[in-house]
Amino acid sequence: MPAGEGLDLFHPGADPGRAPGRYAPSPTGRLHLGNLRTALLAWRSARDRGAPFLVRIEDIDSGRSRDEWIEVQLDELRQIGIDWDGEPVRQSDRHDLYREALAKLEADGLLYECFCTRAEIREAASAPHGELPEGAYPGTCRELTEAERSERRAAGRPPALRVRAAGARVGFEDHLCGRVEKTLDDFVVRRNDGDFAYNLAVTVDDADQGVGEVVRGADLLDTTPRQLWLYDRLGLKAPDRFSHVPLMLGEDGERLAKRHGAITLEERIEAGGDPVAIREELFGSVRMA
Repeated sequence: MPAGEGLDLFHPGADPGRAPGRYAPSPTGRLHLGNLRTALLAWRSARDRGAPFLVRIEDIDSGRSRDEWIEVQLDELRQIGIDWDGEPVRQSDRHDLYREALAKLEADGLLYECFCTRAEIREAASAPHGELPEGAYPGTCRELTEAERSERRAAGRPPALRVRAAGARVGFEDHLCGRVEKTLDDFVVRRNDGDFAYNLAVTVDDADQGVGEVVRGADLLDTTPRQLWLYDRLGLKAPDRFSHVPLMLGEDGERLAKRHGAITLEERIEAGGDPVAIREELFGSVRMA
């Protein structure tokens, strides 16, 4: 990816042609209507391009993911008319790919162990740190000596792994949101419980599956520069186009939540709704262009 003006990396975006689209739910419960709307938009965009559409199960979070929700979510997608190509892949079956990516980053000197607790990170991040954005990790563990790392391990503090990305300026042209720029901090690629972090897994997966367009919620907009940095450092091809769609809101203008009443497909059907009508309602509530 070339650098843009004042940026270390810039992804201008391109026509994905017939490269696959995808939807990647986490099996932590029923999909709410906002999830389903995003899935519909991703599916329609791929099908309108004559492209394959993939479903990937993002069950990388071992503490929250539950196998029993996988088929429930797939059935909800089917009920609103979404079909896909091939069998859904599961992140929990792809750990070897993530380990290979970490080994590449390690070999290039881009990883370090972080022993900070969440409370310590919050406290440290509250202070200003030059060009880093508010709340960014300030690199507390970046230059620890081996003796200091050994002391923390002996105290029973399991480390997370962070990348040396602090200060990198990354931008991209989003198909819906326009130009986005972000200054990166040293973000986590493996959590201190041993689980691989979202940004690492999704980068490896989208590259491995040849995904050409990523359609997802606007709440993930700020994660994209981190992923673009990883694509570059890992020598992987990034998706041609990113489209971050607006979040679905309740009548009070706040993000859709349980307090807004019937927010799942099951609840809407139990209240007398028809899946086809619900699908058209979701399509009509937002535009992709």
